[in-house]
Amino acid sequence: MQTTDTVLGTPSTMGDDEQLTTTRLLRDAARTFGDQQIIHTRGGGSPWQTTTYAAVWERVRRMAAALRAEGVGPGDRVGLLLWNDVRHLESYFSVPLLGATMVQLNLRLAPTDLAYVITHAQVGTIVVDETLLELAAALEPHLPGGIRWIVAGDGELPADWAGRGDVLSYEALLDGHEPLETAGLPNVSERSASGACYTTGTTGRPKGVFYSHRATWLHAHAVVSTLGMTMADTALLLTPMFHAQCWGLPFAAVAVGARLVLPGRFNLTDTPWLTSTLVDHGVTVAPAAPAILMPMLHHLRTLETPPRMDGVRLLCDATEPPVAMMRGFDELTGAEVIHAYGATETSPIVSLNRMKPSLMDTLSEDERWNLKRFQGLVVVGVDVKITDPMGTALPPGEENVGEIRLRGPWVASSYADNAEATEAGFDDEGYWRSGDLGYLSPEGYLKVTDRLKDVVKSGGEWISSIDLENHIMTVPGVRDAAVIGVPHPQWEERPLALVVRDEDSDVDQDAVLAALAERFATWQLPDEVRFVTEIDRTGVGKVNKRKLRADYADALTSGR
Repeated sequence: MQTTDTVLGTPSTMGDDEQLTTTRLLRDAARTFGDQQIIHTRGGGSPWQTTTYAAVWERVRRMAAALRAEGVGPGDRVGLLLWNDVRHLESYFSVPLLGATMVQLNLRLAPTDLAYVITHAQVGTIVVDETLLELAAALEPHLPGGIRWIVAGDGELPADWAGRGDVLSYEALLDGHEPLETAGLPNVSERSASGACYTTGTTGRPKGVFYSHRATWLHAHAVVSTLGMTMADTALLLTPMFHAQCWGLPFAAVAVGARLVLPGRFNLTDTPWLTSTLVDHGVTVAPAAPAILMPMLHHLRTLETPPRMDGVRLLCDATEPPVAMMRGFDELTGAEVIHAYGATETSPIVSLNRMKPSLMDTLSEDERWNLKRFQGLVVVGVDVKITDPMGTALPPGEENVGEIRLRGPWVASSYADNAEATEAGFDDEGYWRSGDLGYLSPEGYLKVTDRLKDVVKSGGEWISSIDLENHIMTVPGVRDAAVIGVPHPQWEERPLALVVRDEDSDVDQDAVLAALAERFATWQLPDEVRFVTEIDRTGVGKVNKRKLRADYADALTSGR
């Protein structure tokens, strides 16, 4: 797609043939930070345990030896159906070590979509947590024959799985093999796909993105530099590890020898436990969606003495964090909520919101908080352009809203075995078409104003659902909110607001609309505010607007 020819200048004298692989990341971390702790639990009330980088490196090489003995090699695909636990972390490295590809399986997808991913990715082996065997059984009728299962657990295999020839035990495989010698590890090309993730399928069938070792390596160091991570940090993996490789944080932590905390299996309702996990283990970096952070803030406010969390960086993805939530964490605990932007197609980091020193003295306090709503400064290494509907690049400025298009060494340039999606998803210069509307500020901050498919098109004008949602979240008594465009007989679409109240809150439609009227024109206000018990979200915490639009398609036409 990219037409510019590569220019070869003077040959370098560097080790350019040294391959930047995920294997090398962990190998070197085990050498330099071998005693660094990895704290982990299986979740569900299981006790916390402690291991080290060196011990994990040995287990990774044992599992690689076991997988090779089972016939796994270069080009093979191994699916991971696991929680955020230590075996998942080990699989991040043991599978790519052999030149195979670990395929992240979103356990929250519908079985038919998950089976599609497994089949499309040509997965031949699946590592599955013993607590997910019921899901595995539901998948099997939809899968091609010949798939081998490796059950990850602490106990004996269940009786209905133990006698099967296509089922192996993770721990038994480890016990049965010596670790591969470090000196004799395969010299895998950095351009091989180390991992793969599929989009969530909210806009059609899931699409496959295969991450190279090189892309993962470069992305890890981009995360490190933009977040300022060091070996003194403790990283808590809250975002599912099947979601864009947990925002690349496991690889970033390994790159600098940071302490890792793996929470295993948990639910979004486990707010007190998640909060104590963050505090008790001295976490300094954690990725999380507002769906986790908002309840956490509410919980912290109920404590007689909220803990201080100065220096903690909470990397907020999925949806734009409300200013009220960011200020709440700052004022109550000292923790900083940092807005970031990315997607499965971008590994995912595209931008991260850090305050430029030059702006600290020129912006008022309110202006600085408003700036934190922006998706942030585009990371060095990512090329971004804002285009009009014809694909013409637009200059910076709030008045120049267009589609955000991205290109870079950790940005996809195609979808796996999907020519139709590739044709639609990438332009002639190789830029990925994000489907997001936004602009670049003159200071270099990226601002997403809406999704192309989520913007409300009313009477020939666009209304930003994101801006409405975020202002609704500032209303006292509001816990969560979503705004969708629904059909209207006169105006094509009109905004409908869905709001979740705090417990014991009596906030009503009039209060919500009055708050919005302070900032928005009358024609931009929702036609109706509906109060609901929860807002439907995808498995990675994003508001499932496709489903909401379907559920409320006749809300303004039938009186329902």
